[in-house]
Amino acid sequence: MTIEAVIWDFGGVFTTSPFEAFNRFERAKGLPVDFIRGINATNPDHNAWARFERAEIDAAGFDAAFLKESTALGRPVRGADILPLLSGDLRPAVVAALELCKRHFKVGCITNNMAQGHGAGMQATREGASRAAAIMDRFDAVIESSKAGVRKPDPRIYQMMCDKLAVSPANCIYLDDLGVNCKPAAALGMTAIKVVGETQLLADLARATGLAEIAPDQFKAQK
Repeated sequence: MTIEAVIWDFGGVFTTSPFEAFNRFERAKGLPVDFIRGINATNPDHNAWARFERAEIDAAGFDAAFLKESTALGRPVRGADILPLLSGDLRPAVVAALELCKRHFKVGCITNNMAQGHGAGMQATREGASRAAAIMDRFDAVIESSKAGVRKPDPRIYQMMCDKLAVSPANCIYLDDLGVNCKPAAALGMTAIKVVGETQLLADLARATGLAEIAPDQFKAQK
């Protein structure tokens, strides 16, 4: 297989996972662990989260809809309280890996986001948004769900990226921190890497691309 493109998710890949922030919020509020993820996993194609990422509702609509959904599951939580949790800490080593990949392959980003967020990376501050925008500028193509009107894991959004980059799915690597988003990519023929952590991401990407300089220590250990 010849790799022609590396396609990236943003949140949970270039930044630490928002799930960590969700869990901190749950502990602080006395909520069950992964309660927020459970809300987002209920009716995943048509819930408040999905509609907001397709720009079908605005921030006020998301706030109300999320509150209704969480209340139905036994614990009222406002959507407005969840949005600030979406930004994570930047992973400089992953940004460096993007730069290395860009020297050899086409690079694209597919991100599920909300139009009311600060930039494609859904950063909570303007400073964070500026850093996210600087990363986005490095890609050959970017697809944001809030602008495209389609979101992962809809297979159409992966094919849209392949069309933008003029590559076949079989010649692409795809990275995402959600398994549900990796499955459609793999079904299209992409080499899908589920991101669990930074070290694992770099090691798997080094192996898939053959670029040992992405993670030299891990690459040697795999030999």
